[in-house]
Amino acid sequence: MESILILTSDFDRIQGVKDFFQDNKIIVSQDLKEFEKNLHSNSLKGVLFDAKFVSENYEDPAKFLSLIQGFMLPFPHMPYIVFGEISLIRLMVDAVKAGAWDYVSVPLVGGEFSLVWGRALESKRSKSELQYLRKESWNQELSPFLRTKSPALNKVFESIRDVASTKTTVLLGGETGVGKSEIAKLIHRKSSRSNAPFVHVHCGAIPENLFESEIFGHEKGAFTGAVKRKLGKFEVSNRGTIFFDEISTLSPSAQIKLLKVLQDSCFERVGGEQEIKVDVRVIAATNDSLLELVERGEFRKDLYYRINVFPIELPSLKDRLEDLPYLLDYFLMQLNREGCKIIEGCQPELLEMLSEYPWPGNIRELQNLVERAFVLEKGRVLSAESFPAEVLGENDVSAILPLNLELSLSDARAKVLEGFERQYMKTIMTKFEGKIGAAAEAAGVTVRQIHNLLKRHSIDKADYKNIKLSE
Repeated sequence: MESILILTSDFDRIQGVKDFFQDNKIIVSQDLKEFEKNLHSNSLKGVLFDAKFVSENYEDPAKFLSLIQGFMLPFPHMPYIVFGEISLIRLMVDAVKAGAWDYVSVPLVGGEFSLVWGRALESKRSKSELQYLRKESWNQELSPFLRTKSPALNKVFESIRDVASTKTTVLLGGETGVGKSEIAKLIHRKSSRSNAPFVHVHCGAIPENLFESEIFGHEKGAFTGAVKRKLGKFEVSNRGTIFFDEISTLSPSAQIKLLKVLQDSCFERVGGEQEIKVDVRVIAATNDSLLELVERGEFRKDLYYRINVFPIELPSLKDRLEDLPYLLDYFLMQLNREGCKIIEGCQPELLEMLSEYPWPGNIRELQNLVERAFVLEKGRVLSAESFPAEVLGENDVSAILPLNLELSLSDARAKVLEGFERQYMKTIMTKFEGKIGAAAEAAGVTVRQIHNLLKRHSIDKADYKNIKLSE
């Protein structure tokens, strides 16, 4: 049963409330500490607080209202109603400005309170429905790459829903390969700027001597080789979004130049004299701790505060392993569309093994391994044999080749040996890129034996030529 929480030190003042809420449990708190505890530990239908309690216990009511406002934040749809004498009308109005739904005067009149309470509940219901519909619409519009069951990533999405529609600068943090560029694109798509350009700038890929030209553009004849006017990234992204990836790699001089345009929203092209004003939403990303770089004097403090307006930390893959099936399906869907064969999924036991791996390279590492396995796989589903042994359990054959206890000992032994041979040959062919001589020398067997093993297990050395895991 839902409860009504009331903050008051005068029990007589809430008799009318008790009569009104006969079918609900009434919880009374006589001080703010008890109130906060009850707020978080009960299933509540609504909250009432006594203006008289505030006036008697707080010399500065604004301090109380600041505290109660903080209590309200985790429960944005909860009806908060303040009650008190007409003489406290100023305080009650201030409470409404601070976030309370409405106020009622005492002594409580049943009809008046019933009207206020009914409207408050209707508002709560409408807001909850709107939040649900927004979330459903959001989930339907997400790229398959961003589908998730992860509480950590869902928390990120909540932050994005709050900030996407604003012009606020966003700083994305997280390890390399967690998908920061995809999140930046998502913020842009969910913003009012979605029909304008999204410009991706990889800071580490721009030589320092070309930074001004790339970011601000240049006029014809500004320097040797400037045969025509070129628009810079800021100008191209006007009214849209500019994404500075790996912003921690900017040189000190580039940091100063970037800070100026972020502060003034204007710049001049290299070799130009005309001031160009732009309206650009900035998103930055880093896999380093910018604060630590600031403390070491490697990143400007003023630039840090300029871009660290709304920080969002992205979870690593090891912290959202429940999304492995979604990511595998997404990468296979892309490879099936681009390749010349179809892989329909992966073996359940393979998924279990992949869940035990720490994924230091995050989603990018998973993508590269799936692409490699797609090339090597000869069946209709991805198997453990197409993945490096170190990913699946430090060469633990029993982990990679589960035993079938329904077989006799001799048949099971033959099965395991056959599987081990096939896996060994695939792995050594991958390591030496299909070179038979090098593989034979490493394996301690003859070239003829290698040929026979390849033939026995239907392995074509040509499939392993120049296969390398991309960086």
